[in-house]
Amino acid sequence: MTSFDKPTTTTTNDQQDSDAKAVTEAALFEAFGGVRGMVETVLPGLLFVTIFTVNKDLHIAAIAALAVSLLLVAVRLIRRDTLKHAFSGVFGVAFGVVFAMMTGNAKDFYLPGMIYTLGLAVAYIATTIAGVPLIGLILGPVFKENLSWRTRNPGRKKAYSKASWAWGLILLAKCAILFPLYWWADTAQLGWVLVALKIPPFLLAVYLTWVFLAKAPPPIDVFAEMEAEEQAEKERRDTGERLGEAVQSLADGADSQRLTDGPAKHRKP
Repeated sequence: MTSFDKPTTTTTNDQQDSDAKAVTEAALFEAFGGVRGMVETVLPGLLFVTIFTVNKDLHIAAIAALAVSLLLVAVRLIRRDTLKHAFSGVFGVAFGVVFAMMTGNAKDFYLPGMIYTLGLAVAYIATTIAGVPLIGLILGPVFKENLSWRTRNPGRKKAYSKASWAWGLILLAKCAILFPLYWWADTAQLGWVLVALKIPPFLLAVYLTWVFLAKAPPPIDVFAEMEAEEQAEKERRDTGERLGEAVQSLADGADSQRLTDGPAKHRKP
């Protein structure tokens, strides 16, 4: 390698690293909803706690939160966007509304979401201990690698394990703040703290996931492998068919030649 080759190689490697980071960032935004998904997550709870802080009316606050969730879904339907983030928000708000209406305690509007957060934290940690980190199950299809990272890409499995630990511990820390407040604080205090803790822990977990995956080996595109295998199989079939046709053509030519030579051998001179 000459001295002129070294800068080019370095530039190429830097470009590859930059491309890998960009792909990882785009995949994370797709998986977790990006800025719009965060707004859809925060807005119903923010509206609920704002209205309840002003007039202490559970019914009005709950109906307003549910209405804005349904409005967000309607906007996505009109725009024909992905609905998973908006629907998850609607279900969360709906459970909170039903629970609060049944108990008559406005704080119970937040309880289903808090229990879900705790369960998700346990799931991240438990699946990582079991060797199948949840973040890998979530992001594997996004990166078109499915579960190939489990057996064929140990570097990415390690990165997914680190990311799942990060998600689990961050969510556990969030629960450690919220559950005591559920018992000790009033509805408005709990609501404002919960709203304040919606985005920062999420961004921290996403950032750590990006850091771990950006340093990991690139994903194995199993979809591209399947397409390549299908193409190779098609080419093998086409080649076999052409060979068969060629052999049949030779056989037909030989039969024709024998038919032509047969009468000639029996013809008298």
